[in-house]
Amino acid sequence: MLIKRVIDLVGSLILMLLAAPLALIVCLAVATTSPGGVFFRQVRAGRDGRPFEMLKFRTMHAGADKNKAALLARNEANGHLFKLRDDPRITPVGRLLRRLSLDELPQLANVMRGEMSLVGPRPLPLADSDYSGPARNRLSVRPGLTCLWQISGRSELSWDDMVRLDLQYVQHRSLRLDLAILARTVPAVLTGKGAH
Repeated sequence: MLIKRVIDLVGSLILMLLAAPLALIVCLAVATTSPGGVFFRQVRAGRDGRPFEMLKFRTMHAGADKNKAALLARNEANGHLFKLRDDPRITPVGRLLRRLSLDELPQLANVMRGEMSLVGPRPLPLADSDYSGPARNRLSVRPGLTCLWQISGRSELSWDDMVRLDLQYVQHRSLRLDLAILARTVPAVLTGKGAH
């Protein structure tokens, strides 16, 4: 765990430095193309269920959370997730950011603070999470920027498949597995497969 934390700190610091120019461009694009703040903050479930505020670049119109109830009937995901391929709340810039996973860059700050890891089950909003039964084991490790289901189909996967892959990671986690997931994340992000 100590080695993993060192890798998280060093890796997130390097990535933040490398991504700084790109992050500045994203900030300008978000700020100038739609009204509202640059960042989106949402409380998510961390390790052992402890809530924390996760950061993202804003990809939706301001106040989009208030319009979610009107779209629930069109939900294309199952289980406890809400996914809509043509979600009208997403801005044009936000759609590109999501496809390239650039909206996740601010989570490097969550990694630096120890709330997240580079690799681990993705943190879900508290309201969308079902942590009863076996799914609760997802919370035994820090949530991550990337995970097995991020490199195995992303939004194309069902809730059950996501939970299965998360539990597989928790059961077999190792530094070797983390490095393999990180290596496979790069092509997964570049192709944008399953991202929406």
